Amino acid sequence: MKIIVCIKQVPDTTNVRIDPETNTLIRSGVECIINPFDMYAIEEAIRLKEKFGGKVIIVTMGPPQAEDALREAISLGADEAILVSDRAFAGSDTWATSYTLSRVLNKIGDYHIIICGKQAIDGDTAQVGPGISAHLDIPQITYVKRIEEVTSSRIRAERMTEEGYEIIDSPLPCLITVVKEINEPRLPSLRGKIKAKKEEIKKWEAKDLEVDPALLGLNGSPTKVVKIFSPPPRKGGQIIEGDAKEISEKLVGLLKDETL
Repeated sequence: MKIIVCIKQVPDTTNVRIDPETNTLIRSGVECIINPFDMYAIEEAIRLKEKFGGKVIIVTMGPPQAEDALREAISLGADEAILVSDRAFAGSDTWATSYTLSRVLNKIGDYHIIICGKQAIDGDTAQVGPGISAHLDIPQITYVKRIEEVTSSRIRAERMTEEGYEIIDSPLPCLITVVKEINEPRLPSLRGKIKAKKEEIKKWEAKDLEVDPALLGLNGSPTKVVKIFSPPPRKGGQIIEGDAKEISEKLVGLLKDETL
């Protein structure tokens, strides 16, 4: 079984800075980590490999320093890693990102399951995983909290919904996005850390993929950030004093004044 996990390196900070020229995140000088939801994706892929055999391949699209995230994934038990990095990809929105990653997956080929975290903590869109499945024209199961069964041709998974859960049965290949309830990520072993230091990371650029240059990066992104600004501060509220009856009567009166 060939399992591919798409991960993202994100800033490990709440002090997010925006480049005023491009309206994109400033990543230089900021410590980065693997997107937390992607850690659950890595763990689930490794568990599937341990149960069914096969190979786990980690893919990330990002700047050269994203190689650190790939080596961490290898230390956890992944077999191979691919860094997709090119200035042509800079400024990609979720559509351009999912398009590029889908071309990477086409080049890898013969995959059975693609796993993504449900969303990245820097963008919070939850769109890249479903976008990849759309570009590849394969089924998807989002917000997976438990994989019930996997065979050579099908997967059955339990996905979370706002009202409860659903059991989805899908043919393979299939893309799933996972939530934190699915497992508890492991820590890297000493052997894993040694392997990660020695492992050769494949590096692919735009020229290595069958891509349409017009669909890459900032110019190929259909969504644009036109302006970023802080919302104006809220005006001070009104304090109502008195006992419970007086407060409730005053509050009702204020509400009536606002609605009339």
